[in-house]
Amino acid sequence: MAAPGFIFSTGIENSIPTISDGTIRVDEMEKCGHYSHWRTDFRLVSELGIRFLRYGPPLHKTFRGPDLYDWSFSDDAFNELRRLDLVPIVDLCHFGVPDWIGNFQNPDFPALFADYAYAFAGRYPWVQLYTPVNEMSICARFSALYGWWNEQLRDDRSFVNALKHIVKANVLAMHKIISARPDAIFIQSESTEYFHAENPNAIRPAEIMNSRRYLSLDLNYGVRVDSEMYELLMDNGMTRDEYHFFLNNSLKHHCIMGNDYYVTNEHRVASDGATCASGELFGYAIITKQYYDRYRLPVMHTETNLVQGPVGKEAVNWLWKEWANVLRVRNDGVPIVGFTWYSLTDQVDWDSALRENNGNVNALGLFDLERNIRPVGTAYKTLIESWRAILPTQSVCLQVPVVLPSEHGDKWALEKRIQARQLGPSGAEAPKNAE
Repeated sequence: MAAPGFIFSTGIENSIPTISDGTIRVDEMEKCGHYSHWRTDFRLVSELGIRFLRYGPPLHKTFRGPDLYDWSFSDDAFNELRRLDLVPIVDLCHFGVPDWIGNFQNPDFPALFADYAYAFAGRYPWVQLYTPVNEMSICARFSALYGWWNEQLRDDRSFVNALKHIVKANVLAMHKIISARPDAIFIQSESTEYFHAENPNAIRPAEIMNSRRYLSLDLNYGVRVDSEMYELLMDNGMTRDEYHFFLNNSLKHHCIMGNDYYVTNEHRVASDGATCASGELFGYAIITKQYYDRYRLPVMHTETNLVQGPVGKEAVNWLWKEWANVLRVRNDGVPIVGFTWYSLTDQVDWDSALRENNGNVNALGLFDLERNIRPVGTAYKTLIESWRAILPTQSVCLQVPVVLPSEHGDKWALEKRIQARQLGPSGAEAPKNAE
């Protein structure tokens, strides 16, 4: 039995929102060349000394209809991951749905997605770590409050509708995956943010925004929302039964609170509620402690990056700053179990938040799109080599009980799954109030 220790990871950017009223699919795997270079990409992950990879099949290409799946690319990719003994943290839905589902206003999406998750877990039983739906809050806001992606709506009712469907999809998927893999662990990647009031008249709108930032995780983890957020939900179409579904079906004890932090995650709020980027003021450590105090779960830093910049050291300096914040979080007594530079390669068009199909390459990766290593890639490899055996878990009690792909068939791993099924809260039971 191998002890994985601290989870150093990276990811393959696999966003798939639609823009321009659904006429353009933004497929980051295609834009970044992963469909052509996936074997090389996996090899580069291994060469960096990284064993964990945030990765998922392209939902719009794989989920072709109800009970209809095209696993061709997924089979090739996941067989190679298993051969290399890389541990995937499987990201099943990243900012978009297949055309036949439409968008996140579709009430059928949660049940359909849960069936897809169950089919995936059954096909790849050696996969243990999952992020069923990536950044649920961002997905709902950008799609249904800001009008940028997918349904491109801009009102509270559409936002609440998207949010309840997205989080319900995540919860139902977790239950389905647990029924197939009882020792599954869910690392929820969610944006962690803070809103700063720029003057006394802005305190009230900033307070509301700082309550709303918790909504997706409150629902996901079955935590009672603040009173004003309850009114927001009820006033905009969520029923009491729908709200109680989230309270009654939490799998929080199977979860690690994955949180994402970028220099854009803090905002300045004006008295009229308008916001703009504030830059890094509190930083990852302070904001993560706020989220930890609310949910009391183990933490993993699941996304960060910065453009390399004209000097060439900007991304390297940001890497070391974020790592210092991870150590600060640990030293403050928060059980933090992993860190991620996202993503392996440069990305495309994130300078417009994927709202425009311009083909602009963003120098955010450990490697460029020609698969040449960037300075931050070299720095990350050095960081991993330096810290892997030392920090920060130090105790086997704080290590994530990961079963490596190569260990899936071992007797102890089978016994572990049997025990998890016997002790689990639901096993193969259907979630309560799932319809």
